[in-house]
Amino acid sequence: MNENPASPVVTPVTRRNFLKSTSTAVAGGALLGALSAERFALGASPGDTLKIALIGCGGRGSGAANQALSTQGGTKLIAMADVFKDQLEGSLRNLKEKHTEKVEVPQENKFIGFDAYKQAIALADVVILATPPGFRPMMFEEAVRQGKHIFMEKPVAVDGPGIRRVLEAAAESKRKGLKVGVGLQRHHQTGYLETLKRLHDGEIGDIVAMRAYWNGSTPWVKPRKSLEQKFGRPLTEMEYQMQNWYYFTWICGDHIVEQHIHNLDVINWVKNGHPVRCHGMGGCEVRKGQDYGEIFDHHAVEYEYADGSRLGSQCRHILNCWNDVSEHVVGTKGSCDVSRHMILGPNAWRFRADKANPPKDPYQQEHDDLFDAIRNDKPYNEAEYGAHSSLTAIMGRMATYSGKIVEWDAALNSTLETMPKNLAWDAPTLVNPGADGMYPRAVPGKTASL
Repeated sequence: MNENPASPVVTPVTRRNFLKSTSTAVAGGALLGALSAERFALGASPGDTLKIALIGCGGRGSGAANQALSTQGGTKLIAMADVFKDQLEGSLRNLKEKHTEKVEVPQENKFIGFDAYKQAIALADVVILATPPGFRPMMFEEAVRQGKHIFMEKPVAVDGPGIRRVLEAAAESKRKGLKVGVGLQRHHQTGYLETLKRLHDGEIGDIVAMRAYWNGSTPWVKPRKSLEQKFGRPLTEMEYQMQNWYYFTWICGDHIVEQHIHNLDVINWVKNGHPVRCHGMGGCEVRKGQDYGEIFDHHAVEYEYADGSRLGSQCRHILNCWNDVSEHVVGTKGSCDVSRHMILGPNAWRFRADKANPPKDPYQQEHDDLFDAIRNDKPYNEAEYGAHSSLTAIMGRMATYSGKIVEWDAALNSTLETMPKNLAWDAPTLVNPGADGMYPRAVPGKTASL
């Protein structure tokens, strides 16, 4: 998740000077090849100081900036952007405490607003994109257009049109030789790397069945009443949804996309591919109320891969239930608890870390790997598989919302766009509460799948 629940809300002096009142979302499908880069951040040598811009200053963004500043070689945080000034300032204070000599963000390099990312990107060699995921496609497009190296948090989009934009920008980033990291850190975790090597080497034979879970508790919530008390005024609907973003599909993607993507990504990694279709069921059974938006509290999806093998997938946000976050596979010669790095069968094995040289935290390792690739011009681009894993989660949501079978190609080419056309504090939102304060939710059998 990309939000710090403890981040304070500060009352803007006026709507006009707190954030510009109008800003338009970038239209999808633009051909990035037709846009000229203002500056390429290529050819960095190991001794160069890499300038970093942080876009999205919540908890995950601040964590990513901390990790980027902790890589080997010279780094300096020189620009920040967010829609909330207090969030930017809080992040800056915390990062300055940890990296006194590496954080130099003057007032003129603090950018506030829906378009602020463009200005911050222009100043940097490496950009960190850690806003809520609904904004990722347009920001990734812009960073690629400007020729910057990129770390972007998962998921990389929340709908089919967004995925298409990311894939197009990913292709352009490869043409430009840009290095792109995606926050699916299990790909940089020693236990997973060792386990996947054995699976791909055939130690449990052909993989015929898979299971994946993210069943846990409800994350943070920001009640409207509490927010309005802090602001000292009623919020516009856009302001409220931006503050309480986890509970709105256009910003978050629903928790199957924002969170369960990690487990789905692991199964795609195991299979060296993505599913071809899925069907499922879900709903909101327990987590109901005016401050819980439109997302479901449970999803169960069955995915089918090209070889006919099936993945049973569950994710749930309901208290006092069985919880588990894990991935499991069954092969013709054994089985594997992937998340616990353990194989059962004739080739029984369990990963054991070297106590004398323990593995590095995977969140740090993914930044170490990215910055090493930048400094030494190594091939490094995770955007495409990040997009495929994001679409795997999106098609699962489409299946649970609609109750229909959803095919991969149909999900990718879907015209169902969740992003509002205009991004401004007084702009209309696509989903709004009813007279009772409750938001409408998808109804399987009635909601359109595509």
